[in-house]
Amino acid sequence: MIVICDCGSTKADWMFVDEDSSSKIYQTKGFNPYFQNEDWIENELKTNLLNQVSIKDVTEVHFYGAGCSDPQRCQIVDTALNRIFINAKVVVDHDLLAAARALCGREAGIAVIIGTGSNTCLYDGENIIDNVFNLGYLLGDEGSGSNLGKSLLKGFFYREMPADLEEAFISLFGSDKKVILDKVYKESANVYLASYAKFVNDHKYHIYIKKLVMDAFGELIKRHILKYDGANQLPVHFVGSIAYHFSDILQLTLDEYNLKMGKVIKKPIDELKYYHLNQNN
Repeated sequence: MIVICDCGSTKADWMFVDEDSSSKIYQTKGFNPYFQNEDWIENELKTNLLNQVSIKDVTEVHFYGAGCSDPQRCQIVDTALNRIFINAKVVVDHDLLAAARALCGREAGIAVIIGTGSNTCLYDGENIIDNVFNLGYLLGDEGSGSNLGKSLLKGFFYREMPADLEEAFISLFGSDKKVILDKVYKESANVYLASYAKFVNDHKYHIYIKKLVMDAFGELIKRHILKYDGANQLPVHFVGSIAYHFSDILQLTLDEYNLKMGKVIKKPIDELKYYHLNQNN
């Protein structure tokens, strides 16, 4: 049995694939080795994965995770997973490689993650050959859920939000600056900020919100996608909840920059199953 995991900062999908290729998906909280250590990850999996499924027959674990961008961060996750999957070979890779494999398969293209955070890469059909550096939610994550949440909060507190939206915002979240800022600075800020993306989605055709979203996607395009060789010829593929729910606005923004929309999928896990089964055959 093999296990494939797609892990973001908010939630993780764990697919268990039997020898007959049948599979089942389980969910846990997501994690990021920039914010959580080995003990936290181990405890989360013991509490919320091992109570759902038996792991005694697992021989391979292919883990793709947010924040697994360098050997030190990968080692944190690798250590935790080896404590759980004691009989399996564990391979830890970046979630950007998962996106490229799920979206492009063995074809060249640009792969883009837009979920809680964002990231992009140029993929040649086998390897990631270029990656404009992602600065994370404090300085980057353009177009992401956390980025949209940050822009929404700025618009509210800087008194730029139209009255009808402001009323809707206050009815849901209140207007106490201290309460909101305490959550921004004392909780997992990227996840908290991304929680406002639901409000953005609920009002995405309001002229103010539509411009906010298009501006965020435009910044992602200008600062990342257009930096890749062949960007105007290659398909640009997207994965993640924000890309999926805002795909129509994403298409409009791509059209403004003469870019070709490729696949848009919510999660990479199903495509990763086929990728790894084909690798093993």
